[in-house]
Amino acid sequence: MADSRGAPGAPGNGNDDGVTLASTVVVSPHQVSTSLGNEAVILGADAGQYFGLNEVGARIWELVQAPVQVSAICATVCAEYEVESGQCERDVLELLADLRAKGLLDVRADASAS
Repeated sequence: MADSRGAPGAPGNGNDDGVTLASTVVVSPHQVSTSLGNEAVILGADAGQYFGLNEVGARIWELVQAPVQVSAICATVCAEYEVESGQCERDVLELLADLRAKGLLDVRADASAS
């Protein structure tokens, strides 16, 4: 879903970065982005690096323009694309954790955290 000019970290489920299905996520104010056809290009202001997202990644980027729960992102992606629910959750969590690590996404506490 993402293609950055630096290699992403090892695949994971995103939980090590604090992103879970119950998390609420929103784009960071430290970036600018634009659509290019079905894809998106993001400039991380802090890192000064460009990042590219394919069609599905661009759709997720569109969804995180306003605060949204990760589980709602997964439900939307599953409804719009042919993907198995478990695989979708893993891929979405991995992308969101990667975006967060690059300073492009803010993550709020899980709704269930106390």
